[in-house]
Amino acid sequence: MQNLLYAFNAVAPVFLLVFIGYVLRRADIISSNYTKTSSKLVFSVSLPALIFTKLHETDFTGSFDIIQITLVLAGFISFFFLTWLLSKKLTNDGIDQGVFIQGAVRSNYAIVGFAITLNLFSESALVKAAILLAFAMPLFNVLGVIALTIPAQRGNTINPLKTLRDILTNPLIIAIIISLIFPFLKIKVPVLFAKTLNYLAVLSLPVALLGIGASFNFKSIRKDFKLTAIATAIRILIMPIMLTYIAILLGYRGEELGVMFILFGTPTAIASYIMAEAMASNSELAGNIILVTTFGSVFTISLGIFALKCIGLI
Repeated sequence: MQNLLYAFNAVAPVFLLVFIGYVLRRADIISSNYTKTSSKLVFSVSLPALIFTKLHETDFTGSFDIIQITLVLAGFISFFFLTWLLSKKLTNDGIDQGVFIQGAVRSNYAIVGFAITLNLFSESALVKAAILLAFAMPLFNVLGVIALTIPAQRGNTINPLKTLRDILTNPLIIAIIISLIFPFLKIKVPVLFAKTLNYLAVLSLPVALLGIGASFNFKSIRKDFKLTAIATAIRILIMPIMLTYIAILLGYRGEELGVMFILFGTPTAIASYIMAEAMASNSELAGNIILVTTFGSVFTISLGIFALKCIGLI
């Protein structure tokens, strides 16, 4: 019982904020534009500030694990292609296929994952999480572009240089790169700027989580129910179980295992909706997958942490 309460207390506050965002939107306390505005604020300013403030004085050399990084990248790439093959069996619509693939694979690690990691472990775990994010974030962006173009027969629109530029100019990636440079060059941040960054960092998680909740629309779930259900099962059940089991077989325990489980088990990233809308794909299906995986992961992540803690693996 104690382990179950421990897991629930680590996960529940994150998703309670999501629920509050939903209620505030329904009550018209926050507007329909809040999601877009808050997303820009979080991804461009406050979340990079959070990453930097937590990492700029940290020695990364002791936390870099090439086997762990390889496992994470290989796991997501493998599921990407397996999900692609499955999508062809489920629908003939290339636009729906792309959204299904991205929804089943893309993890909301930058927001939900970081929040749970901070609640569950010490700040040293955030270093491990940020290193994994530094490799996973570019991968998610590349796979997302591929998923939303090739199945819809828009492969000729892929611009490798533009894709690379978008990855390298991603604010989260820039924050992580700068965080690596500061300890390497032994640069100290002036107190004035450090305090300012701390104020911005505090905004990131609550603002982002409220924005996710405000974007939900339960009425649209009835459409494309089969694709939504299967993508949800892959994202928050099949993938975390299989990849976490492989990590256990490779000998990972404690924070290292917990950080990977959270990465594998977090719901679909809200960025998948933004990309689907921008690339003229089925953004409604993308929103459905985000909605169901977010609320479903309240239970799957809590139970997963509970199980791993009960058997002494974290």
